[in-house]
Amino acid sequence: MTAHTDPIALNLCVLTVSDSRTPAEDTSGDWLVAALEQDGHQLHERGLLPDDRYLLRALVSRWIADVRVDGILVTGGTGFTGRDSTPEALLPLLDKEMPGFGELFRAISFEEIGTSALQSRAFAGLANGTFVFCLPGSTSACRTAWEKIIRAQLDARTKPCNLATLRPRLKE
Repeated sequence: MTAHTDPIALNLCVLTVSDSRTPAEDTSGDWLVAALEQDGHQLHERGLLPDDRYLLRALVSRWIADVRVDGILVTGGTGFTGRDSTPEALLPLLDKEMPGFGELFRAISFEEIGTSALQSRAFAGLANGTFVFCLPGSTSACRTAWEKIIRAQLDARTKPCNLATLRPRLKE
């Protein structure tokens, strides 16, 4: 594998899952868009959908099938309330799960919010060569996930390995 000294700009989608937020109130989605752009990535498309597993699957499936999309960041719907359905909607779309993401996210969250971290069903995986990261809906949880996990893994300069430089081999 060639060592990278320059970042690789990835095309990323952001989806907010919420029954109560409007585009004007989507602080977690706004934060993720600003963060990914600040780190040199490009926003390919953004969405806001209610907690409806079929609507979620339809949009995420379209993004997964789009060869221009490198990754998807989903915020919301990962809790325990009756309407939280992001894992049920999107886990079936994954070709491979990335268990370490959810484990690491909850471990870091424990340091920030204590045992409330056990209520997070955050997860990540790979679908058709596209990274899918599903995060809680709070802006602070999105910040934790981006700043402490995702940012480094989408940076081609992260050693000893990262997801950005792995992309060409994902469909082997």
